Amino acid sequence: MYLIHQVNVPAATHEIKDLAEVDPSAGVEVILHGYLGTRSQLSKNLSFVPLLSKDLSYSVQILSTAKSQSQANAAHGTLNSIRAGSPVAVRGTVKPREPSKQDLGEIKKMKNIEIGLIEIQCLNAFPKDIIVTEDTKFPAEQRHLQIRSEKSIRDALAFRAKAASICRDQLGTQQDFIEIETPLLFKSTPEGAREFLVPTRTKGQAYALPQSPQQYKQILMASGIPKYFQIARCFRDEDLRADRQPEFTQLDLEMSFATGEDVMRCIETLLKRLWAELLGVETLPSHFPRMTYEDAMSIYGSDKPDIRLGMKISRIGHLLPIDLINKIGPLTDPIVEVMKLQVSDRPEETRQFVSAFMDTPDAVPFLENKEGQPGIFIYDHRKPLSGLQVFGFEATERVEELLDLQDGDLVVLQARKDTPFSGGSTPMGNLRLALHRAAVAQGYISAPEGFEFLWVTNFPLFSPTNDVDPGQGGSAGLSSTHHPFTAPKSVEDVEYLLTDPFRVKGEHYDIVVNGVELGGGSRRIHDAQVQEFIMRDVLKMTEERMQDFRHLLEVLRAGCPPHAGIALGFDRLIAVMLGRESVRDVIAFPKSGKGEDLLVKSPNAMTEEQLETYHLVLKA
Repeated sequence: MYLIHQVNVPAATHEIKDLAEVDPSAGVEVILHGYLGTRSQLSKNLSFVPLLSKDLSYSVQILSTAKSQSQANAAHGTLNSIRAGSPVAVRGTVKPREPSKQDLGEIKKMKNIEIGLIEIQCLNAFPKDIIVTEDTKFPAEQRHLQIRSEKSIRDALAFRAKAASICRDQLGTQQDFIEIETPLLFKSTPEGAREFLVPTRTKGQAYALPQSPQQYKQILMASGIPKYFQIARCFRDEDLRADRQPEFTQLDLEMSFATGEDVMRCIETLLKRLWAELLGVETLPSHFPRMTYEDAMSIYGSDKPDIRLGMKISRIGHLLPIDLINKIGPLTDPIVEVMKLQVSDRPEETRQFVSAFMDTPDAVPFLENKEGQPGIFIYDHRKPLSGLQVFGFEATERVEELLDLQDGDLVVLQARKDTPFSGGSTPMGNLRLALHRAAVAQGYISAPEGFEFLWVTNFPLFSPTNDVDPGQGGSAGLSSTHHPFTAPKSVEDVEYLLTDPFRVKGEHYDIVVNGVELGGGSRRIHDAQVQEFIMRDVLKMTEERMQDFRHLLEVLRAGCPPHAGIALGFDRLIAVMLGRESVRDVIAFPKSGKGEDLLVKSPNAMTEEQLETYHLVLKA
């Protein structure tokens, strides 16, 4: 009998949300599918149970009474035996009822009707060993129950689907891009990030999962495809944090005979539509402001600044007494920067804030900074030189004017090496974010609101190599800041390629909102000779590594047109739009901080048979 019920599932005649259109006085018989809610049994002959819709957004009350008819008695008994959370098929009659006054939390009730039970079929019993209450929080190992019990997750996934649909319509229908899927089984090439390898049964041979569709989309540009896009799966074997996953999704696009300006205009149009249709924000500027990498690092200490915070950074070393500069840190002739944070108009409250912050783990990196701890001062007109006496008279006057200081303002000094910017932030930039975040958390200032978009441009084409990023494996002591396919910005930058490569700017652009990098793109090198020159003569890649890119060089050699593109981190885009702290909150089945799927228990250990099949040997 149980197996029969698994096979013979009656088709639903209505969705629960559509019952509002049914005349309750007509005695209409319906069949509904959904999840059984918590039963209210007023007596052994009378029960009320909410039936939740398939999407868990609506409910209708099931009324069950024990009557003389055997079928009604059987249905009543069956209903009372089924556990809440079980999927069921219900046959019953639509009846009027006294309007209920409130919804079931976030679930919308059908308030003027109920279903008189005729027959109910349990499609799969919810187990007794899983206890569910209003306060139950399921762990990641039970992600299916997390999704079922938390409407915010289901709403995020639905929002994500709508965003993807808008992207496809805007690019594909409105702007004539062609959506093309590129292979997931690629080859290992040193683009910059660490790859996942996929061994094959051919000894010594392996695929690599793509870090991005970068090379394939450039190949498409040489193939006569004028505009390409896809919502692409990408893979990078790198250290994880709140905004990183080993597998992630990009909105990827490329345009032939195009410049970075064309790409930026395209993305601005897309983002403005997403914000308008999904968030109701129609006040974004017609063109987003722009800032060079140099200015972003100098003014905000970050290559993805949150410009809503204010707290601009200024150089001040030329104004300060030498003995003060020497006290700030161990550096010789450093750059000294200053900024202010308006914590309170009462200096004593600002002191309490500083004391509390310095006792937190967030302060440790700044206190242990090898280039010197920050200098912390509180502006207080009651003290000599308003608390800035170590600055001296002239410097105090200039700083007061520069920062427009008021009582209670927190003034911060920080020294750093007098070298060109590299990387994504400076110590002062990191301290700026940490102090602002702490002031918000402690209730001294309000959290920033709204959305402030910014293009960051003119990144250095090359950066010094480091121990974290694999780069391109060349011997020049430098690697491509983003990837080795980005074109130099100007003729002057081309001239610096051999003489002073760290001075070369690339035509690269990042789109930033509220301190989050949504994505980045560039104009690409479309000439095979230039591409080979950068790889061999600038990066000094080995001939073996050069051969990894031979296919691309051949493609560029075959009359490839100029082209430019961009990739937006789609997971991050959705997280920002929904105000979520982590991309894990907008992914159906995210990996943990250790790169594990705790539900399905991946990755798992390879068997001896698999190791033998793929010619692998585990080192001790």
